[in-house]
Amino acid sequence: MCGIVGVYLKTKKFEKDLGKILSGMLNNMESRGPDSAGFAVYKTENEKNYKYSICINKLNFDDFKNEIIKKVKKPTISQFSDHVILITSDEPEKVIKVINSEFTDISLVGYGRSIEIFKQVGNPKDVVKKFKLETFSGSHGIGHTRMATESAITTDGSHPYSTGEDECLVHNGSLSNHNNLRRELKKQGNIFNSENDTEVAAGYVSNSLSNNKSLKDTLISGLKDLDGFYTFITGTRKGFAVVRDEIACKPAVIAETDDYVSIASEFQAMAHLPSVNSAKIFEPEPGIVYSWGN
Repeated sequence: MCGIVGVYLKTKKFEKDLGKILSGMLNNMESRGPDSAGFAVYKTENEKNYKYSICINKLNFDDFKNEIIKKVKKPTISQFSDHVILITSDEPEKVIKVINSEFTDISLVGYGRSIEIFKQVGNPKDVVKKFKLETFSGSHGIGHTRMATESAITTDGSHPYSTGEDECLVHNGSLSNHNNLRRELKKQGNIFNSENDTEVAAGYVSNSLSNNKSLKDTLISGLKDLDGFYTFITGTRKGFAVVRDEIACKPAVIAETDDYVSIASEFQAMAHLPSVNSAKIFEPEPGIVYSWGN
């Protein structure tokens, strides 16, 4: 049992409040996932730059900063507890190689033009406070509270998972064929950093998107290729989508207004949202992909 949440802003009215909205949703999903938590926020940034979300773990921030400025072009580096956001015009191929070859015991948790990802073990309320989520602004975001079942309670085992540029995924459920699918994706060049089944689902999505398949078509195909019980929220630079498997034993509820659409495992996560009492509230149908912005 885990908790998943997401909010997509249809207008700019609540962009400055995105972090407050998302933090409240995660806090209210604490009971569904006390082991770890994480979130991804999408922001419009300079089109010439890439952003790299990195967990430096126990590495001293100043030591990391002093080394990375020698390796990448004109970096801007911001610290958020044990995570940093590295902004540079250097392409992902170069930066990922630098991170993997020049540093040990740090983790690249996501990258892209607009995405920022933060995740860590611990009570969701503590994680939200640690990264000061309430201060974030943006156009949309997704989050997760985890009750560990498939792998260890570590940062690498926490959600969201990002395996492609500006792409991430959170998951409530369990996949039964993730080991076989992981082997197939590895043959196609995918790299995995954990034994978590959700990372395989994220890899499946990013692999399909890299082959010019739309997000909606990818998730429709996933209904045949991904065996198990699940509800996914998948984020991209433009928006997000949600899908439940065709049996739909994992809960989800959607609240939609003229200003936003929100998704959560339980309605209590959305009770604090503006004008939620007048929202259109419904349960997503089994085996149907719902998408906004994409």
